Amino acid sequence: MVGKAIARFALLLIFFTPVACRAGDLAAAEAAKRAQLTAALPTDAAKRVFGGIAEPSAGPWRSIGSYAKGCIAGAVQLPADGPSWQVMRPARNRAWGSPVLIAAIERLAESLPKVNGWAGLLIGDIGQPRGGPMVTGHASHQIGLDADIWLMPMPERRLSVEERDNLPAESLVTADGNSVDRTLWNSSYPKLYEAVARIPELARMFVNPAIKRELCTEAGGDRDWLAKVRPWWGHDDHFHMRLTCPPGQTECENQDPVPPGDGCGKELDWWFTEEARHPKPSPPSPPLLMSQLPRECAAVAAAPPAK
Repeated sequence: MVGKAIARFALLLIFFTPVACRAGDLAAAEAAKRAQLTAALPTDAAKRVFGGIAEPSAGPWRSIGSYAKGCIAGAVQLPADGPSWQVMRPARNRAWGSPVLIAAIERLAESLPKVNGWAGLLIGDIGQPRGGPMVTGHASHQIGLDADIWLMPMPERRLSVEERDNLPAESLVTADGNSVDRTLWNSSYPKLYEAVARIPELARMFVNPAIKRELCTEAGGDRDWLAKVRPWWGHDDHFHMRLTCPPGQTECENQDPVPPGDGCGKELDWWFTEEARHPKPSPPSPPLLMSQLPRECAAVAAAPPAK
């Protein structure tokens, strides 16, 4: 089954790569969109300030504030290539995080050949060099403790930079959002989700509701790990892993622990209601200003870069 997933990914590469090589469409379109949005932001918008910084700050690592309202000092970068991972979307420069997150990603990737037979992981967005709000993409990923992992096994070969910037991720969920795609879903996926959910420092992982429902169905009697697998909109082509604030990081703010239970009952059923699938539109929130972030984030943004 794993071999079929890898073969499907190889087929996707064959059909998509010529288009990417001609145009670099996705990366170019994203860059143009970010530039347009940035130009319309107030000069003191936090996403404009942090989105324009290309290097981490000097000094020791500090995760400051909350997952959706903070920054990180002394971030480290996940190398673009490891023995069992490849970083996707390098043009975004979002492979930065806390040392504990980077180490957790590396350990997870290196364990996969034994855990579920994958050669490794394709790594999506982690965070900006100094964290903080992003011009596009995420409300969280601000303090170096969040990462997105693609739901496609790493291919045996090394992808080119152009492929990494342009290769589309593939959804595991049917178009109606009710179930996993049986042509793609196989036994390697529950093993992957469970391995992540059992990471000791994991706070929660966000998955598509249809994937959560499938995991609830397939799980055996040992179901405690399901509690940290939380349904959320999207997340059909990747999952989002979030770590707790590490000991000693006194400026870091945890969110509340997950509720008790496996999360497979009425709370999961809500995600398949009309209310969840078509929420009432609300006006966009104004961008966070630098003055609204923790006070130390201004110093982080202004700090000299790491050497």
